[in-house]
Amino acid sequence: MSSRRITRTPANSLLLGRMPKGCQLCIRGAKLVLFVTGLCTRGCYYCPLSEKRRNKDAVYANERPVESDRDVVEEAKLIDALGTGLTGGDPSLRFRRTLHYLLLLKRKFGKRHHVHMYVGGELSLKQLRELKRAGLDEVRFHTWSAKPVEAALKAGLRAGVEVPAIPNRFEKTKSLLRKLDKIGCTFVNLNELEFSDTNLAAMKARGFRIKSDTSMAVKGSEELAHKLMRWAARNTRLNIHYCPSSLKDSVQLRNRLRRRAKNVAKPYESITGEGLLVKGVIYAPPTKLATTRRRLISRYNLPAKLIGIDKQKCRIELAPEIAEKLAKLEPGLKFALIEEYPTYDRLETLVVPLKGKV
Repeated sequence: MSSRRITRTPANSLLLGRMPKGCQLCIRGAKLVLFVTGLCTRGCYYCPLSEKRRNKDAVYANERPVESDRDVVEEAKLIDALGTGLTGGDPSLRFRRTLHYLLLLKRKFGKRHHVHMYVGGELSLKQLRELKRAGLDEVRFHTWSAKPVEAALKAGLRAGVEVPAIPNRFEKTKSLLRKLDKIGCTFVNLNELEFSDTNLAAMKARGFRIKSDTSMAVKGSEELAHKLMRWAARNTRLNIHYCPSSLKDSVQLRNRLRRRAKNVAKPYESITGEGLLVKGVIYAPPTKLATTRRRLISRYNLPAKLIGIDKQKCRIELAPEIAEKLAKLEPGLKFALIEEYPTYDRLETLVVPLKGKV
């Protein structure tokens, strides 16, 4: 078998063969991340899931807690989603719930809305056929066995494997790739192994080290992925995509933030190149928010659309340039410039107090 070509994608990942459609949309930030449950029976020492979600039977659409189907549909619309990833935990442990969301998404957005699902264990042939009938586009197994993939392929599904590239596990991963090639596995995703708050102790106990001062990736993981892909290029027909940790933050997340920002940004909010929102704020007691806003509009002849009220965070919001000017004219008020995510939780990344005239 002649060696095939490994290419570097515009997203700085490595590709052998064809990239799964789910990955293509994910890189574009066009996939809703539907967290079906935090329950999982696998107990992987490298699991990066946060304490907030781990072992919690809760549902999230991106960062939004899901209380109804409306939350899922609205979040998908806010990022102009072209597809959805059903993830967890292990969504297969809440199979009926997973099937419900799959059917909901296909009904609301059409058959072309691409849905892939992650599975930690095995699914019965009946379950696999149900997923096929409901329109599941890809199933991705977190597994070191070819058996569940083979069953999914027999059910007519596009089925692949997604595992981390673990240093010193070349032979074991190579053996898995050989078996997957033999059964005609649709694709393999190799992820760069990463440290997180929840797996730090377990990873260090196994001798793993951080790649660099600017990355939480594991030293040696990328090198192993390169070695595996070179071997696979010579010895298999597999489609393999290597996803570096930097892709998730610098490409996928940024693109998703940009998509959401343009749909949620208020007239007084500016969008940065990273997809974050920038605005000015005035902190005031809840009882004074409305009266302070009206007074400022009247006194300085401000356009009403450029100054609003955020009751949840107890502040008046306004265009950054207006905040900077008013901070010098209104010494009795507390001003700041804010940079925050355009996500449901609106996580603040930067707060710069504005001082008036000294």
